[in-house]
Amino acid sequence: MRFGLLGPVEIRTDAGGSVDPGGERQRTLLALLLLHTGRGVGTGRLIEGLYGDEPPAGAANALQAQVSRLRRRVEALGARVESVPFGYRLDTGPATVDVHLFEDAARAGRTALAAGEYGRAAELLREGLALWRGNAFEDLAPAAFAAGEARRLEEARLNAREDLAAAELELGGGAALVPELRGLIAAHPLRERPYGLLMRALRAAGRTAEALTVHEDARRTLAERLGTDPSPELAALHLELLRPEGAAAPRPLPARLTSFVGRENDLEQLDGLLRTARLVTLTGPGGAGKTRLAQEAAERRRGQVCYVELAPVRDAAGLPYAVLAALGVRESGFPDRAGGADALERLLSALAACPGLLVVLDNCEHLVEGAAALAVRLLGAHPDLRVLATSREALSITGETLVTVEPLGRAAAVRLFTDRATAVRPGVDLRPGGEGHARAERLCAALDGLPLALELAAARLRTLTVGELADRLGDRLGGPGDDRFRLLSRGDRTKEPRHRTLRAVVEWSWELLDAAEQRLARRFTVFAGAVTADAVRQVCAADDAEDVLASLVEKSFVTAADGRYRMLETIRAFCAERLGAEEETFRTAHTAYFLDLAERAEPHLRGAAQLRWLDRLEAEHTDLLAAVRHGDAATSLRLLACLSWYAPLRGRAGELAQAARAVLETVGPRPPEGLAEEYVLCLLAAVDHRAGPHGTAADDELTARADRLVAGLIGTLRRPHTLTLWSLAAGPRTSTGAPPEAEAAYGDSSPWAAALLRMGRAYQQLFAGRPGAAEEDFTAALTGFRATGDRWGIANSLDPLATFAHWRGDHARALALLDEALVLVTELRAPEETADMLMRRGHVLLHAGRPREAVALFTRSAELSRSVGVPDKAAGALRGLGDAARLAGDTARARLHYEAAVAVGTDSWFGTGETLRVLLGLGRTALAEGDRAGAEECFGQAAVLAAGQPGRLIPAELAEARAEACAPERAAELLGEAEALRGALVLGDLDVVRTREAARSGLTEESYRAAYERGRRARS
Repeated sequence: MRFGLLGPVEIRTDAGGSVDPGGERQRTLLALLLLHTGRGVGTGRLIEGLYGDEPPAGAANALQAQVSRLRRRVEALGARVESVPFGYRLDTGPATVDVHLFEDAARAGRTALAAGEYGRAAELLREGLALWRGNAFEDLAPAAFAAGEARRLEEARLNAREDLAAAELELGGGAALVPELRGLIAAHPLRERPYGLLMRALRAAGRTAEALTVHEDARRTLAERLGTDPSPELAALHLELLRPEGAAAPRPLPARLTSFVGRENDLEQLDGLLRTARLVTLTGPGGAGKTRLAQEAAERRRGQVCYVELAPVRDAAGLPYAVLAALGVRESGFPDRAGGADALERLLSALAACPGLLVVLDNCEHLVEGAAALAVRLLGAHPDLRVLATSREALSITGETLVTVEPLGRAAAVRLFTDRATAVRPGVDLRPGGEGHARAERLCAALDGLPLALELAAARLRTLTVGELADRLGDRLGGPGDDRFRLLSRGDRTKEPRHRTLRAVVEWSWELLDAAEQRLARRFTVFAGAVTADAVRQVCAADDAEDVLASLVEKSFVTAADGRYRMLETIRAFCAERLGAEEETFRTAHTAYFLDLAERAEPHLRGAAQLRWLDRLEAEHTDLLAAVRHGDAATSLRLLACLSWYAPLRGRAGELAQAARAVLETVGPRPPEGLAEEYVLCLLAAVDHRAGPHGTAADDELTARADRLVAGLIGTLRRPHTLTLWSLAAGPRTSTGAPPEAEAAYGDSSPWAAALLRMGRAYQQLFAGRPGAAEEDFTAALTGFRATGDRWGIANSLDPLATFAHWRGDHARALALLDEALVLVTELRAPEETADMLMRRGHVLLHAGRPREAVALFTRSAELSRSVGVPDKAAGALRGLGDAARLAGDTARARLHYEAAVAVGTDSWFGTGETLRVLLGLGRTALAEGDRAGAEECFGQAAVLAAGQPGRLIPAELAEARAEACAPERAAELLGEAEALRGALVLGDLDVVRTREAARSGLTEESYRAAYERGRRARS
């Protein structure tokens, strides 16, 4: 028998048949007894449930009659209603009642969810929720007991639905959950958890902008209906959504494809050394296993590890960029966003956010002096940092602890050989005591226990037996017998014997390759990084590249991971020696392949597919830069021009600048015929945007050369982003200097160019104090960029549009625009731009009267700026924290934040504007403290800085700040000046609103309007 209360009261037989539960009082009595299955229910409780607070006379007798009728009904079905001393009990188990089955399933599901057993949790919760057939006690009168129990069960049902959604999210659910969760919110708008679940589901579905809107809906609903803010949990989720995916995260250690054998003592020694020594260098010949030992030691160490592969780095200048890339730190390549730090300073700042970090510098030998200098700077700046280096020679700096990586001992060498041998030839008999084991021991001794030599030898067991392998190599180095022994004594006799051994084994392995394998191995050396099979096929002219690569992987000449192939440096050096006269041919093929890739990618970098193409170019970054280095002047210019938009979008502009400067040295002071645009892009790429407001003298000269060329190119530009990079190189420009027909031709060249031109005109209107026209142009630019799908363009149009909304006091609109922009810059993995957007969003929230949320965003923005090595970018966020403290009346705390902002600010045009606003904040703080002289000093310093700033916006802000220090009439005049300068009345700034209200309260309305109008006329 089965009883149902989760819907109309019902009784079903085991066969599924329905049994009439009787009239309403019979159903109510049954429900009361079922809720307490197996336990007695007192007569008073039953009477109250049946008749309410005012039972009729003779209620006890009436209860007995109801019980008798129910007893006859259920006894016919095999159940019993029993009398107990204080009442009655229904003798049936909890497993027969849907309420108890549901509650058990819900409890078990929640327990499984908490334990991370998401599949089991989802299964249990679905089973429990499936028992519901409607509302609990749906056909009972609204008696007190039924209403109370129904509310309790409905709450449990809602919790179970939310738990199920949480489990399904963990199982990969996303878009499919959105309708269910929206329905939950519509039915229960004051429950916070569904908002959070919906935000997570939308993020999982790639709809982060919608997720941010959900948070705003939750905040508004809770504020309007309960007068409360979102919970800390929901606020934390909101901040998590605003966190960029591309924020600094150290690159994980490379995946190891084989087991690690031996060296237990070495690992124990390294573990101890890394606890006490700050710099440990593993030295030894190539093939001794330094890299693998370093990786294993780092893997076993607790705490963060940053693994830096230095083999592809060609000169010491590239070392800081290699470490930054390994840390996951990206730079802004756009001058208006760039901080004032070079790569090394940026690296030192970024490391401050990684306490206790272990940096592994792998393969230092070709840059040993540069690696030593870098290690000194890193260790000197960060006392809790550790460095583990691998090199064929010591770095030779104070404090270095050297560990020589010796060959494997006999037992470990045989274990390694056996492990690799059984992997390539399952069933090979190398058990101790057998002939195979004895031969393996002699072979390992002959190979000096060098791991790479052992791996190369073991790879040959696919085609040779152990006996044949030992016969061919011989029983000991240089011994008599097979002619192959002579291989082991070839090479430079001045080299260390173990080096000669390794070279001999590599040479022997080489000679066992067939002609196609040797050919591909030689040609493969033109690649600088890990590459695809398609790249190998085209560059190396190998139609059978995949098959030959597979064979080279089997023979340990090439490694494969994630669909890409690379060659160990020891093998690469050997194979490159054999490239000979082919080198020029295949270097040219390499450059041509990557030029073609860059040219195909370049148009897509300004469209909807930009993320895919940015990822593709980033995967080939090492080889793209190698192609720039090795190409002729014209080819390098073309390739660099194609990368000139990729590099700033992906935060690789510093590395491209190095390559650009080298290309310019080759090309000279004038562009080659037909490559003027490419030459301009090379000039702009070479400018050091982190050298201050005016750059170095060399940068000034580069910009001036670009200026002389750009005006004549605008009407014929093939890469429309040229105008963007040029216009940003030296700060905002009031015009392009080109005739109107040239600008028109540029705008007609592509939809992206047309949108960019409208954006440029919008900024000109904004700086000229014409916000209405500026907003119209920014809106047109936004429409154009939306049509192209370019996230950069959309985000940079949304940002100023949010400013206009903020000026009008439409904070909800400003936040919505900034949220969309935040999502886009996060997708672009642009942490500096994300920090800027978080800061802007914080300022809107602060002036919207939501200081707690604003402070959280300012804090997050500052943390993000520091984590990516640009503490100067934190100035705006620190200013925001100062504003929040000042507006709350805490002037001492405000001053601390403002002074910190000044300390990290830069003298770039962008940074100068931020410093100026900080000075205005300090002046307002002084006024709040009654220090009018101090305020005027701050305002005077700000006025000096304002004189060098473009446009009319900064003078307007200065006028509004100074108005706070003036008598009402003069304050009204300054406010009028500010409106005339800006071209708009500011309604969304708390400081301006308060100043305006104070001026009005001190004057008659007529006097206020007259003074205000005098100020307007003075600046019109």
